[in-house]
Amino acid sequence: MAQTTILTGKRVAILATDGVEQVELTEPRKALDAAGARTTLVSPKQDKIKAWKFVNWGDELKVDLPLSQARVDDFDSLLLPGGVMNPDTLRMDPAAVAFVRSFFQHGKPVAAICHGPWMLVEADVVRGRTVTSWPSLKTDLRNAGADWVDREVVTDEGLVTSRKPDDIPAFSKKIIEEFAEGPHEGQRQAARQSVRPDASAR
Repeated sequence: MAQTTILTGKRVAILATDGVEQVELTEPRKALDAAGARTTLVSPKQDKIKAWKFVNWGDELKVDLPLSQARVDDFDSLLLPGGVMNPDTLRMDPAAVAFVRSFFQHGKPVAAICHGPWMLVEADVVRGRTVTSWPSLKTDLRNAGADWVDREVVTDEGLVTSRKPDDIPAFSKKIIEEFAEGPHEGQRQAARQSVRPDASAR
């Protein structure tokens, strides 16, 4: 199957809010769109979010769907871009955390880059999983039960993680492959290992 059509018919949710690292959202999204996916920017914010561009504020990005209306059944996979402010805000939102965890409960592929894996910690879905991230998250991820490694891209049964913007080409290539494969039992197992009473599916 041609790379340009490998994700035709696949629906990808991109969860983000103000302070998302712009390139970590826009570049993987372009790759997913080019592969035929239908991407949807989901956010607790209405209308628009303000992206971060390395050391300054970046562009305003249009929100396609409010988080309050988003359901896991409407999507095949999930992308979690980074930026420090973005996941730090989202992990304080119970609805955002539950939305992330619901993808694991349904076995659907999830990809997270840079600070994005903070959401995986909060959703308690990394126990026994091999992951990477921005280096400052290493201790958080290990404390949450993950096996943290320093590699540009790591795949663990439907979970794809990368460290930083420089890793985006490898990250984008791998998420296309994993999203094309569809559900993974390893994701469901990660959700079943969670014991947090507040991490329920939406």
